[in-house]
Amino acid sequence: MGYIIGFFAAILFGSNGSVVKVVVNSGVSAAQITFFRVVVALLISFVILLLTERTAFRISRKRMLGMAILGIAGVAMLQWFYALAIARIPVGIALLFEYLAVLAVAVIARFVFKEAVRGRIWIAIGLVLVGLAVVAQIWTSNVEGLGMVFALGAATAYTVYFLMGERALTGMSVMSMTFWAMLFASLFWGIFSGWWQMDFSLFTQNISMTGSLSAVMLPLWVPLLWAVTIGSFVAFYLSFSALKHLKATSAGIVASSEVIFAFIVAWLWLGEALSSTQIVGALVVVAGIILAQTARPGKVIDLDLASRQQ
Repeated sequence: MGYIIGFFAAILFGSNGSVVKVVVNSGVSAAQITFFRVVVALLISFVILLLTERTAFRISRKRMLGMAILGIAGVAMLQWFYALAIARIPVGIALLFEYLAVLAVAVIARFVFKEAVRGRIWIAIGLVLVGLAVVAQIWTSNVEGLGMVFALGAATAYTVYFLMGERALTGMSVMSMTFWAMLFASLFWGIFSGWWQMDFSLFTQNISMTGSLSAVMLPLWVPLLWAVTIGSFVAFYLSFSALKHLKATSAGIVASSEVIFAFIVAWLWLGEALSSTQIVGALVVVAGIILAQTARPGKVIDLDLASRQQ
């Protein structure tokens, strides 16, 4: 059951990247869609806590500072950089670069926090770097450089998310952490997203779903609603539920399949096809990511925290 739930979460996260790309290309800025995503997640988590865990609304100043860092440097920056990246490069490639965070966390755990990390991490790093070079086809520069820079920014934010989120979970519930992180992310983007400058009449305008669905015309609010609910919060909830049945390591490995689902959806829907060489490179990257997640014994990276992003 845990694997089934985890794969459903990965499918939703992976497909959401294509939905977000359609919304961004239809006139909603990366900052604005990020604002809508975190606000909706904030409201849903608030209602759930109000009904089930009201004590979660009281936390210490020290923990609140940690939540501010997680919410702004992790959640807010992650979703913003991701939206900027997929507007310029294929969704799957953006996710491959973003998952460099898995390697970064393992390295930081080894050299900063002095955790025991298995030697296989170096093999994982080699696999990921070689695979990314093949996917990006650095010898031909087929992938836009600025898009890759934004994807690396998402990887940096994802690293912060992992490090802060992993430690926050030791003293608070997942839903409580979600609420506080989304609160600070919402406050940040409430100031800097420029949401008040948006032409809200766009929500009711019909847009093409592009790609293989170019003949399908829907109001903008339909894919936007999917992106902020089903593709974000519901996927979030499913990934949490998977942990009831699986160990964190197993749940993390299942979550890595998000990259594969993102490639498949983007190919079938947006026509973002990869060459046979790039497909091999992508498989090498996924192998490296899975290997990296098994490099930290005991407490490992909780990929179920991805609020991705995606």
